[in-house]
Amino acid sequence: MTTYTLRRAAAEKVRTDVVVVGITTGKGKALVPVPASRSVADAYGRRFAPMLASLGFRGSFGEVAQFPGGDQVNAGRVLAVGLGPGDDLTAEKVRRAAGIAARNLGNAASVALALPAEEADAARAVVEGFGTGLYRYDALRTPPASSRLADVVVLSEAARRADVVDAVRRAQLLVEVADEARDWVNTPGNVLVPEVFAEQIVAAVKGTGIEAEVLDADELARLGCGGILGVGLGSAAPPCLVRLRYAPADAGTSVALVGKGITYDSGGLTIKPGGSMSHMKSDMAGAAAVVAAMKAVAAAKVPVTVTGYLPLAENMISGSAMRPGDVLTTLSGKTVEVLNTDAEGRLILADALTMAAQDRPDSIVEVSTLTGPAVVALGDRIAALFGDDETVAAIEACATRTGELFWRLPIPEEQRDSVRTESKVADLLQHNWVRWGSSLFAAAFLEVFVEGLPWAHLDIAGPSYNTGGPWGHVPSGGTGFATATLVEYVESLAG
Repeated sequence: MTTYTLRRAAAEKVRTDVVVVGITTGKGKALVPVPASRSVADAYGRRFAPMLASLGFRGSFGEVAQFPGGDQVNAGRVLAVGLGPGDDLTAEKVRRAAGIAARNLGNAASVALALPAEEADAARAVVEGFGTGLYRYDALRTPPASSRLADVVVLSEAARRADVVDAVRRAQLLVEVADEARDWVNTPGNVLVPEVFAEQIVAAVKGTGIEAEVLDADELARLGCGGILGVGLGSAAPPCLVRLRYAPADAGTSVALVGKGITYDSGGLTIKPGGSMSHMKSDMAGAAAVVAAMKAVAAAKVPVTVTGYLPLAENMISGSAMRPGDVLTTLSGKTVEVLNTDAEGRLILADALTMAAQDRPDSIVEVSTLTGPAVVALGDRIAALFGDDETVAAIEACATRTGELFWRLPIPEEQRDSVRTESKVADLLQHNWVRWGSSLFAAAFLEVFVEGLPWAHLDIAGPSYNTGGPWGHVPSGGTGFATATLVEYVESLAG
């Protein structure tokens, strides 16, 4: 396990395998070390900048260069990471650069980070970025791979300041819980079926102060959760719903977090193209983010009551699978005509949102890998955000602090009308096969089930799973996206 230590020390004097130095660019593209790294540059004197330049290093954001420490520093190696123009340095750039440094450590057992960490936000960004950059999913390798990195020293002139100490502690916690979410998202669908996922969630929250209850298929049938049950009809692995509750005695407000948990999505009878199925084990990233966020909130003892609703199902093909044209009766009592079995997420969320709304929380935030068109609209690094003005604004403010990217999209009245009026046989239409703006239609469908409560819908289909190579601090595969913003939002409710 990697241990983080916050220290006030000169970077060139720290005895470590690697010292990471941050380099910005100044006037005339001059290489300018950040304050925490200046002592390393001073130790090399006038040779420092020419030595970096000889390695092709220009200080552009994300560049790296490394060289032996020699007699000038106590580190075995110096790893320089580019931060770009010094007058345009942000906490998010620091976060991403720290992740890049983590991936370029090599076989180091100890490292000192001489990156901008004089303010709480920057210190948090350093630890979050570096910790996330270290992430690997190796659980199924034989034997499982393990990192040699044991000790990380975060260098800061403010190492004794309470807000910086707290920021580093909270960043470590967030990395830990987000890594657990990433592990779940990366676990193959044949391993993480709904029942197993539910068991692992219950085990993960044991002893945290979070109560857990699993509603199996029989209980869901008794309640009338036709959306969850309908989606699960085609699978040999039955669906279930996990309800989590964190209720501190000093809570002054309450929030419901709803996370989509499709452990594998074949598309059902409306089958996906073969090339689109390989990463559909990630269709439960919303549920994973909710569990991770609740664990962080409970560990930080945030005085807010948080209830999590996690509908879990596998969307498969069989003789018993849900058919296009079927009508399901949801927990709300509303009937839904199903036209696209690959739009299954909104069906399980309908029941979970109704359950959340029945408890009358002060707000509802729902997280799901819901629609491909959200990725078409915004790419794979930005999530779509819907909801009422106040809740959306709060989420946007929280995302500014966490560095996660969201873009608000509207729910037009014509989409609301389509949901409610276009089915000829049921109360609601699940999907209308109009390609244009279909993420908006999905949001309008979900809105029906929140019963007028303040709410936000986070469509994280793009950024929740990175199908390409790592970038910045973001790993390949499961990213843990939305975990940090959910935690920040709950904390904001505590005032």
